Amino acid sequence: MSQDALVERTAVPIAEALSKLLGSNVEIVIHSLATETVAYICNPYSKRQIGDPSYLSELDFREDDDRDVIGPHERVNWDGRVVRTISAVLRGDDGKPFALTCFNYDLSDIMAAQNAITALIGAPVSTGEPDALFKNDWHEKMNRFIVDWCRDKNKNVDALAKEDRLELLGEIVRTDGLREKHAASYVARVLNVSRATIYNDIKVIR
Repeated sequence: MSQDALVERTAVPIAEALSKLLGSNVEIVIHSLATETVAYICNPYSKRQIGDPSYLSELDFREDDDRDVIGPHERVNWDGRVVRTISAVLRGDDGKPFALTCFNYDLSDIMAAQNAITALIGAPVSTGEPDALFKNDWHEKMNRFIVDWCRDKNKNVDALAKEDRLELLGEIVRTDGLREKHAASYVARVLNVSRATIYNDIKVIR
């Protein structure tokens, strides 16, 4: 049986079942190790799409890794939400991995409740960043950059005017933030514009 067939028969039903059980706060992403792309996704709030590159190095995974579970880690989503993620390595009968299933849990509701309770009892609130972040994840860095920029400018990432978008893209270009493959496409999805719009904006900036 091919690796794609294994993913379809074993990983996808589990992802669908857990998605229905846990609800929209959990995004489940299945990465095919044969193609190193996203093979399936439930509740895609990270703006990833089927067929996107997996960037396995960002997921702290290597083919010779003997771990069956990776994580949990905490990261920041494109809209500023803190997400806790854990990954399961799926192996065939020969023991070789064929897929990686990532479970990304949106902690925003829990953190909002925690903050409300903390405010009620008067306990100090930690302002430090999460200890465990994906050290080589350019998506993570891009998310943080955009969230911080929007916060500083008091802007909503979902409703940037053209001049705001040009200013933000200018900052991203100046910091070499588009050097990664598919970075422009990812930024386009985050900003809810077409890839062509991003490329046209870049021409204007440059």
